[in-house]
Amino acid sequence: MGSAAADRGRVVRQKLLGAAVELIPERGWAGVSTRVLAERAGVNPSVVHYHFSSLRELMNEAVAGLMRRGMAEFESAFDETAPPAEAVRTMFASVEGYTGDDPTSLVFVEAYLAATRDEELRERIRGEIEGFSHRLSALLARNGVPAPEVTAAVLGGALDGLLLHRGLGAGQDTEQIVEVLRRLVDRAGAPARGALPDNP
Repeated sequence: MGSAAADRGRVVRQKLLGAAVELIPERGWAGVSTRVLAERAGVNPSVVHYHFSSLRELMNEAVAGLMRRGMAEFESAFDETAPPAEAVRTMFASVEGYTGDDPTSLVFVEAYLAATRDEELRERIRGEIEGFSHRLSALLARNGVPAPEVTAAVLGGALDGLLLHRGLGAGQDTEQIVEVLRRLVDRAGAPARGALPDNP
């Protein structure tokens, strides 16, 4: 009996989290209320505060979960045996479905803006980004890319920037961006032309 109740509780939580992800791009972060959220999820408003301490906690968890799934999608596109430059191409090809004004991209934009005013949300988003960067860095290191941590941070920032620019209609051609980043990975750690060698 207890197991059935726990299962129902998990289903309701997932409905609420899914409703939040749907509503954020439609109404904006501030436009999502407990009543509207419960209505979309098909539950009584009192259920929201039974499963979550606050609407803020629910929305933060919904966004963190969406980001985690999105980053897992990027990571699953990697082939551990592929050269790093090809891995970069694969990673950027995996985001072609995100136009910058699609619902998922808009959730991320709204969450980034909300995080400037919400320290808890900022920490959760930072944790997801740092986790992704750490895993990407480990992959680059295994493939012998110098300065893997910094290179991973640059690749992650480029991916974020590409999606944000697309939403403004200012995105560059993805293929051109990929070629630049593939060269970065190929040449990461190589001394700049004319650079002085390290002192012995």
